[in-house]
Amino acid sequence: MTGNKLTYKKMSLKELVVFAQQDDFKALEELIKREQRNVFAAFCYMTNDRETIPDLTQDVLLKIAKNIKNLKHPNIFKSWENQIIINVFYDSLRKSQRKPMTISIDEESEDSYQVTQIPDKKSKPVDKCLTAELEKIIKSAILTLPEPFRVAIILRELQGLSYEEIAHATNATVGTVKSRISRARGKLQNDLKAYI
Repeated sequence: MTGNKLTYKKMSLKELVVFAQQDDFKALEELIKREQRNVFAAFCYMTNDRETIPDLTQDVLLKIAKNIKNLKHPNIFKSWENQIIINVFYDSLRKSQRKPMTISIDEESEDSYQVTQIPDKKSKPVDKCLTAELEKIIKSAILTLPEPFRVAIILRELQGLSYEEIAHATNATVGTVKSRISRARGKLQNDLKAYI
C-alpha cells in the first residue's frame, strides 16, 4: 500500500488525470490533493471575502472530481481547471447579487484588505515572516485591481495560462486580455515599487 502511495506521488499531472478518468480513486485523490493549494491560492487573489474561499475551493475540487471523465485531452487539464475556477468565481458573484468591486486603474486606494495567508512550511522563521509580509502586500495590491484586470493577471502570472487560454476562459479577445494584463502590471509595479 505504501508503494502504491509513492507511485501516485511520483506520477505526472497528466498521468494522474488519465488514471482518474479510468475510475482509479487513488489517482483522483492524489490529483485533488495536489491541486487544492493551487485552487485555494487562486481564490485568495481573486476575492477579499475570506469566508467564501474554502467553499469556493471545495466547489471547484468537487466539479473536477465529478467531471474529470468529460475532459477529452488530459494535457489541457490546467486550462480546464482554470475555466472551472473562473466559472465558480463568477457564479459566486452572481449568487451573492453584489457587483464586483470597481476601482479606477489610475486611482490611488487607501483601503486596507484582510488577506488570507498561505504559510510556507519550508522556510526558516525570518524568511517565512518576510515572505508572508511581502505576500500580504502583493495580495492586497492585486485585490485593489478592477475585477477583469485581477482575473487576467492571476490567470497569467499565477496559473500560467496563455493569452489565448485566458481570452477563451474570460470570453474576451486576445487584445483585450493583453491590454488588461499590461495595465494591471503597470498598476502593480507602481503600487509595489516601494517594496520590490
